[in-house]
Amino acid sequence: MTAADILLKNASQLITLTGDNTAPRTGEGMKDLGIIQNGNVWIAGGKIVAVGADDGLGHDVKTVIDCTGKVVMPGFVDPHTHLVFAGSRENELGMKLKGHSYMEIQAAGGGIFSTVRKTREAANEVLTAQAMKRLDTMLLHGTTTVEAKSGYGLDAATEIRMLQVAKMLNHQHPMDIVSTFMGAHAVPVEFHSKRDEFITGMANLIPEIKQKGLAEFCDVFCDGGAMSLSEAETVLGAAKAAGLGLKIHADEIENLGGSSLAARMMAVSAEHLLKSTDMDIRAMSESGVIGVLLPGTPYSLMMKEYADARKMIGAGMPVALATDLNPNCWTESMQWVISAACYQMKMLPAEAIVASTINAAHAVNRAGTVGSLEVGKQADVIVLDVPSYEHVPYHFGVNLVGTVIKKGELAAGGE
Repeated sequence: MTAADILLKNASQLITLTGDNTAPRTGEGMKDLGIIQNGNVWIAGGKIVAVGADDGLGHDVKTVIDCTGKVVMPGFVDPHTHLVFAGSRENELGMKLKGHSYMEIQAAGGGIFSTVRKTREAANEVLTAQAMKRLDTMLLHGTTTVEAKSGYGLDAATEIRMLQVAKMLNHQHPMDIVSTFMGAHAVPVEFHSKRDEFITGMANLIPEIKQKGLAEFCDVFCDGGAMSLSEAETVLGAAKAAGLGLKIHADEIENLGGSSLAARMMAVSAEHLLKSTDMDIRAMSESGVIGVLLPGTPYSLMMKEYADARKMIGAGMPVALATDLNPNCWTESMQWVISAACYQMKMLPAEAIVASTINAAHAVNRAGTVGSLEVGKQADVIVLDVPSYEHVPYHFGVNLVGTVIKKGELAAGGE
């Protein structure tokens, strides 16, 4: 008899995502959820110890959760957030409704520079408390692993503080947090006349960040009003030399060549990609770059254009989904993102689930431990009060997650 701490039994659909997960899924592979009808999951010591339809593993179980009529699946992985920041920008919604663009709002003193001012002024305790609340909401909605970018300091001291807060939260909160340095998010006001000095400063900060273990990745915003292609390459080159993984915000507002740079530099991911060309998509596909798509961003900017997920999937490019949680796109719900991906980017429900679990795990180098329900993996499991996975995009605007298990512990819900 094999003992277990938790048994999730009789799931209407057990979404395992088992298979060859050594690389992110592409093409037809993004439709394969590895569904087991009336499936069970046994958890012990924080790990998954058995998965299947057979309930004969043994009955020495501390906690049994009946999942009849429900979906059991891996916890969502959110591979693109700006978790740590201070304040909010709800006043900008009225400006958007009057037709002002992102860049016009920024030029008027709003946008990212408004958040930079508030973040620089905020004590670590304030940043921690606000980020903790966001993490709690994410966890309740089924996200169990999250990437957190810096980028609202735009000076050495605040960027370091933001990364320190994220590192501390990784120890204090049940959520697994993967940190990304994004000092090259925008050129701050005080450096508008000396951009080269700012870029050099951010590049020179990277060895210290690596040495202190504050970030695993480096990201750069290469777009109109942000970093030029050469500036992005300078910062990413320094990150690559220091041993950080590479990410890039690219092709959101203008195509400056950021996605092609991601392909040339073998970045782990390129993110946004609304303006990517067929040639860009082909280059990223050939280089294995994961496209992290963020439907919440064009939604919050009231844009009509979304990333062309169908073209990317058709070209064999791996696709992941993320919230882009930030003060301009404030959502903690991967469930809503999945719905938006289906309705606005024409992704199939199965593709959106893959993009929010195993492919998202690959985008933060965590596919070996999370993103699928396989023996030996970390027990990050969610139970949704719906009979099939297709209800996730279909039944939107509410929280469908009733139970969250994080590292083998009940984190929310349960019986």
